[in-house]
Amino acid sequence: MCINGVSDHIHILLSVSPATKISDLVRDIKASSTRWINEKRFINGRFEWQSGYGAFSVSPGRVDRTIDYIKNQEVHHQRDSFRTEYLKILNKAGIEYDEKYIFEDLK
Repeated sequence: MCINGVSDHIHILLSVSPATKISDLVRDIKASSTRWINEKRFINGRFEWQSGYGAFSVSPGRVDRTIDYIKNQEVHHQRDSFRTEYLKILNKAGIEYDEKYIFEDLK
């Protein structure tokens, strides 16, 4: 439905079957995009994704607002870093977390 990002992360909004395993979907997206980026040589050296990811559901009534949010990543991240944004999302959703596990790849 929508994809956009900045230098340190991307957002993808998509619709999936309830039977879809999110971990398999993310694995496949990362593998395919890594292969494509490296074949096209978009960067010097070898591209690879960090090992982690976040997945959140969006109610049908919030799809348009979520698309707008994803489209405006460049503007949004002039205010908030990826770390700040991610923690705000978790806190707003009431999700308990240990920050050392969330950002272990970003040290």
